[in-house]
Amino acid sequence: MNPTDPTEPAPEPMHRLRFEAPGPPCRTELPGGTPAWLVSRYADVRQVLSDPRFGRARLYAPDAPALSDVPDLVNDPDLMFNQDGPDHLRLRRTLRRAFTPRAVARWRPWIAAIVEELLNRLEERPQPADAVAEFALPLPVAVISRLMGLDEPVWGRLRHWSEHAFSDGTHESEQVASALKEFSAFGADLLAQRRRAPGDDLVSGIVAAADEEGGVPEAQLVSLVCGLVVGGHDSTMTMLGNALLCLLGERRETWPRLGADEQAAERVADRLVHLVPLGDDRGSTRHAAADVEVGGVTIPAGAIVLADCGMANRDPEVFPPATLHDLLAPLEAPTLSFGAGPHYCLGAWLARTELQLALHRLAARFPDLRLADPTDTVVWRTGTTSRSPRSLRVRW
Repeated sequence: MNPTDPTEPAPEPMHRLRFEAPGPPCRTELPGGTPAWLVSRYADVRQVLSDPRFGRARLYAPDAPALSDVPDLVNDPDLMFNQDGPDHLRLRRTLRRAFTPRAVARWRPWIAAIVEELLNRLEERPQPADAVAEFALPLPVAVISRLMGLDEPVWGRLRHWSEHAFSDGTHESEQVASALKEFSAFGADLLAQRRRAPGDDLVSGIVAAADEEGGVPEAQLVSLVCGLVVGGHDSTMTMLGNALLCLLGERRETWPRLGADEQAAERVADRLVHLVPLGDDRGSTRHAAADVEVGGVTIPAGAIVLADCGMANRDPEVFPPATLHDLLAPLEAPTLSFGAGPHYCLGAWLARTELQLALHRLAARFPDLRLADPTDTVVWRTGTTSRSPRSLRVRW
């Protein structure tokens, strides 16, 4: 999609995307035409994401159909998300002390300090100011950079690497390959630096844990570090930008509660994460290693399974329609937006904390915050598997 082409319809805001009602497992096709099984009910999706017979590694076997026409980080076989069983556990153990609720709770004060610093800068900007450039992007970049010990000069390259690491196929293959080669070299160099001079950062912890674990291939460590660098800021930036568009554009009545009540802000953040997907692509893909019965249907061995978390998050048997869009209502069950099972998102607690603090403090400092432009004039960041406003001009 070309965002500057006036003949193309503007994409719908992420919070307005429509989902079909979930149902029993059924046959479908992946975007490239590969046959697959669609799983969409909450219990069925949780089963697929949690059952070790549905794995990721076989999706990248030599005889498996390609999931993407261009190289990207998401489909790198060395990525931790694409490992199963012992290989996956070995990599995950290198992060066993990071990203736990207790660890994130210790980080909360300095994350809050970064939020306040950015709000101070925003207050000094002439109006209208860009909430994406001034807040939604620099917040997660500053947080992941502090965690991983990244110097500020590299911050400008993070967006370039993210755009290519999470390419939706619209970039030229050579361009993506070049960017990923540069990014991998950065990750390898970062690991080498921490081996020579360990510090009190996440990369140093990964190096020490990998040495203690033993047998972790260097390529997998490089992919792990690169995945943390770009995934650690892209998802939070996307969530925050989309949340602000939804709240300021259509749910403005909720804004005063966000600033006055931190617990209300937590419930709103959780509900928005639950309802607003990161991108237009739906589902998490798995490979069935054996015949497995899911929701009364036998999915055959060798099948590709698309677990649609967006549809499952709207399953009326679990999330009643009466409260589904009540942003202040606590979730009736754990959201599947962060996945489930062994591949559950490691950064879930960090992302939730950043989003909750950001919305609460932004609403408290700027109770009159409002969009400066109509929502239908938003220019979208496209070309990647995630989508959010490229800019969001606000007044207060």
